Amino acid sequence: MNVKTIFYWVTTVAISALMAFSAVSYFTNTEVVDGFKHLGFPDYFRVELGIAKVLGAIVLLLPKIPSQIKEWAYAGFGITFISAAVAHSQSGDPISMVIAPFVVFGILVTSYVLYHKTKV
Repeated sequence: MNVKTIFYWVTTVAISALMAFSAVSYFTNTEVVDGFKHLGFPDYFRVELGIAKVLGAIVLLLPKIPSQIKEWAYAGFGITFISAAVAHSQSGDPISMVIAPFVVFGILVTSYVLYHKTKV
């Protein structure tokens, strides 16, 4: 296994684990529920986003999933991270809450670029 493939899997597993963990938090953590309310989102959006994150994480991890479906998962996660940064910014949250989604977005972009370079 070459270095690009290793870094692809490290970044992809990291993104998938983060998304799975956040999805579980969406369903089990009352602070996350309150956070969605603070941002002005309806409760059904939290549930919908949690389900989408679980599905996206699975899609990125399974090698036999068609490339077009993986593209949708990458795009969905990218939109989610950018939207999270905007929502936190507009809600007056600390700068760390605005920057964090961009850091994770960077990991996602790395995974995406390496996916196309390795075509796992």
